[in-house]
Amino acid sequence: MLNPVTDAFAADLRTRLPAAVFRELTPAYLEEPRGRFRGQGGLLLAPGRVEEAAEIVRACAAARVGIVPYGGGTGLVGGQILETGPAPVIITLDRMRAIRAVHADENVLVAEAGCILTEVQDAAEAAGRLFPLSLASEGSARIGGLLSTNAGGVNVLRYGNARDLCLGIEAVLPDGSILKGLKRLRKDNTGYDLRHLLIGAEGTLGLITAAALKLAPRPARTGAALLAVRDPAAALALLALARDRVGEGVSAFELIHRAGFDFLAETLPDLRRPFADPPDWTVLIDLGLGAGQDPGAALEGLFAEAFEAGLVSDGLVAQSEAQRHDFWMVRESIPQANRRIGAISSHDISVPLSAIPDFIAAAGPALARIGRFRINCFGHLGDGNLHYNVFPMPGETRADHEPRRGAIKRCVHDLVASFDGSVSAEHGIGRMKVEDLERYGDPARLAAMRAIKAALDPAGIMNPGAVLRALS
Repeated sequence: MLNPVTDAFAADLRTRLPAAVFRELTPAYLEEPRGRFRGQGGLLLAPGRVEEAAEIVRACAAARVGIVPYGGGTGLVGGQILETGPAPVIITLDRMRAIRAVHADENVLVAEAGCILTEVQDAAEAAGRLFPLSLASEGSARIGGLLSTNAGGVNVLRYGNARDLCLGIEAVLPDGSILKGLKRLRKDNTGYDLRHLLIGAEGTLGLITAAALKLAPRPARTGAALLAVRDPAAALALLALARDRVGEGVSAFELIHRAGFDFLAETLPDLRRPFADPPDWTVLIDLGLGAGQDPGAALEGLFAEAFEAGLVSDGLVAQSEAQRHDFWMVRESIPQANRRIGAISSHDISVPLSAIPDFIAAAGPALARIGRFRINCFGHLGDGNLHYNVFPMPGETRADHEPRRGAIKRCVHDLVASFDGSVSAEHGIGRMKVEDLERYGDPARLAAMRAIKAALDPAGIMNPGAVLRALS
């Protein structure tokens, strides 16, 4: 059993750590964006160096006090909030936000875990390189949290998840020892790769404090287009056609349902919308090409061939970088519109690419057997990740449907499982989806995960109750 933070525990830490480590625990550290989780207090600490973080973890291990890592607070599954149990130590790394090194010739950047994603993107750009991880919360999400949740975003199609963009990890393990794994090597075949064990573990196996990140050449020319497609099957055919024509120049391929445009018109009326009458299904395709290549011509040629094949019926090709930015602003504003409408149940799912049309066709009728809802289905079609969110009808609120929320989630997740998909594509498990992991996870895999957790964190102090059910 874990113990709560006490005055004596805090007083002892004050004799070992600088005063700057101790922070007032404000309400921001006890809340999450959707308001579904609320923390219950504790001690907020902000180490400025990895050695200070290690000292905190050693003290917590000795006293059997739980630790909750807190990144940018943008997580949507409650991984950063402990609602029940003994009051924990909450660790924020917002004082550890140095860019330790940039090796442009190696396409490597070493950043501390408290760095905000845009700070890393800017440092890469200053070196003439690209850090391609990109998502809506990049102005507040921190590198440690992004790695701990193996974040995805819009460029996974071309560059991969956060896991694929990390070469090395520095972390504090549950006993307080420091894992010094910040190697910049592309090849290192010396046993178990603890980097990949910590990435995606959501702070349950250790505290990531720094990372060696993989950079990429900056595309010389970029372009984007919004193309109206017949249906999701046509969108997949368009994706295949685009990759055949442009190859790895396709950086992102986003699917947008008409509901997304309707929600934007309802909640963000000042946002410039590309279509006066939005199509039922739209694809946002983004290209990043080399010098001497013309993305505008490539997109126009793609549209012509897709139109001839009956895949697209209308489209807009960005005529400038400003217009490309406007296209992306529309896409990135959909989550904000969703929040203003208020989802009854949101689902971050993935299914095999070829199964996406059948999943979408089956999900609507399945939910209709529960009740009348609006569905906003959008997401990263190029990597099979859909945000399949269920909303109340006009004039109703999500509170009106709270008793049905569990049935809605079960309906969607059961269908995902039937298509051999995942109930968490990029947001992680946190505390919200622990039961889902138990329900849909492979038993052998779950047993291995529990064995790893018990071996590295036998006292269960690291983010208790996240990913795996807390020890009792």
